[in-house]
Amino acid sequence: MDTVRAIQGDTVDAICWRYYGRTAGVTEAVLTANPGLADLGPILPTGQLVAMPEVSEQAEQQTAINLWD
Repeated sequence: MDTVRAIQGDTVDAICWRYYGRTAGVTEAVLTANPGLADLGPILPTGQLVAMPEVSEQAEQQTAINLWD
């Protein structure tokens, strides 16, 4: 598991976007891997270490729903 250090003004979503290239399905995994991280507020303290878990590519895929059949 890699670790990322937050820069000034960072949010968990911003870190996920930089590290994984997406936020869907990975933000939750990062918060689960870092107990108490959400308690720090939406803007993380500069220098905060964040563990970045391995996530499957399956989390990236979304199912399309056809509403007109």
